[in-house]
Amino acid sequence: MILLTAPETWPFGSALALMVGVSIVEGAGLMLSASPSQWIDAMIPDLPHALEGPLGWLHLGKLPFLVLLILFLTGFSLCGYAVQTIAHTITGSLLPAWLASIPAIFSGVSTVGGLGALIARVVPGDETSAVSEESLIGRAAIVIRGTARRGYAAEAKVRDAHGRVHYVMVEPDLEDQTFADGDDVLLVRKVGARFHCIRNPHPELL
Repeated sequence: MILLTAPETWPFGSALALMVGVSIVEGAGLMLSASPSQWIDAMIPDLPHALEGPLGWLHLGKLPFLVLLILFLTGFSLCGYAVQTIAHTITGSLLPAWLASIPAIFSGVSTVGGLGALIARVVPGDETSAVSEESLIGRAAIVIRGTARRGYAAEAKVRDAHGRVHYVMVEPDLEDQTFADGDDVLLVRKVGARFHCIRNPHPELL
């Protein structure tokens, strides 16, 4: 009980309380068919293309922001309390809040990267809107990872009619075309799990 109320643990108690609050608000929103995650994600601008590769392991844009926030707060809070418990057991006193927060921050980020990857495999965050993949045909996309050539797909992102971002695998529809990171393409048809694309004749569509 002393650990929970000590001033040296206030960042972790605050993080825990915020995590519970966000979870309650999100749960209530889902029951009312008005998820706060969707509103927040719609207001957050896309990650700059130059940062999508280096920060891709944080799943920014691939999972709802509130899910990422809950994962971070969970890792931060649990690690912070664990650090202070160990410190109190060994020395009989608690570490300053700022010092205990350093490993807790790393733990929070690691939790986002690790558990976020597992969640992203089951629930792709930006593909939750009720649209079919076929509805993406005819929409402009941008290649964000890899080089697409006939028979070899690259990852691209495309917005649906509701403005939501989808991550799809694309390959050129024409034999002699290749597309690299940053290239603008137009989705023309779907073959299996991949979209075939051509060079976007109107880049302003993005």
